[in-house]
Amino acid sequence: MSYAIIGFGNIGQALARAFARNDIEVSVATTRDPETFAFAANAIGPTIIPKKLADAIKADIIFLAVRFEQHPAVAKALPTWQGKTIVDVTNAYGVPPEELAGQPSSGFLAQAFSGARLVKGFNHLVAAVLAQDPAVNGGRRVVFLASDDDDAAAEIAALAENLGFEPIQLGGLSEGGLLVQARGNSWGQLIFKDLVKFDG
Repeated sequence: MSYAIIGFGNIGQALARAFARNDIEVSVATTRDPETFAFAANAIGPTIIPKKLADAIKADIIFLAVRFEQHPAVAKALPTWQGKTIVDVTNAYGVPPEELAGQPSSGFLAQAFSGARLVKGFNHLVAAVLAQDPAVNGGRRVVFLASDDDDAAAEIAALAENLGFEPIQLGGLSEGGLLVQARGNSWGQLIFKDLVKFDG
C-alpha cells in the first residue's frame, strides 16, 4: 500500500509527522515544484518523500490536505480516480451552502474525484494538535472518520491505528460526517474536540 499527502501547509506537515514517527514512507506534493518544499520535508524525516503532483497521485491512499477551494485543481490531475482512496482533510468553512448544492462538503468534493472511495477524516484537530504524538498519558488521541464506503472507512481506520491514533467511525457522510464538517460559517459539533481514548 502506498500513501501520499497532497498539500504541505500546516495540516499536511502535521500528517507527515505522524507518518515519520512510525517510519512509514509517504509522498508529499503540492501544485508547486518539489524543490520548493524539499527542505521542510527532509526536516520532518527520511520517510517523507517530496514529489511532483503527477507522481504523488499514483499512491493508493491519498490525503487531500489543501484548501477546500483548491480541490478542483487537484482533481483535474487524473481523468479517473478509480481504485484510489481519498482521505478528505479539507474544511469548507466560509463556503456558502448553496455553492455545495445542499450537500455535505465531502459529498460535493467526492464528485470531483470520480471513481475514488472517499473518507472524511483527520480534519477536526488543529494542526498543532494533529502534529503531536497521539499517545497521551496511556491513551490514544481520537480521529473521527465518516464515509459512505464501509470498506474504505475500515481501511483508513486501520491506517489511523498504525499511525498511533484511535479511530472512531461516525457513519455516512450525510449523517456522522456533518459532525466534522463546516457548513457556511458554522462548525460541526465535533470540530476542535481533542479527545483521548483509554482502554479498559
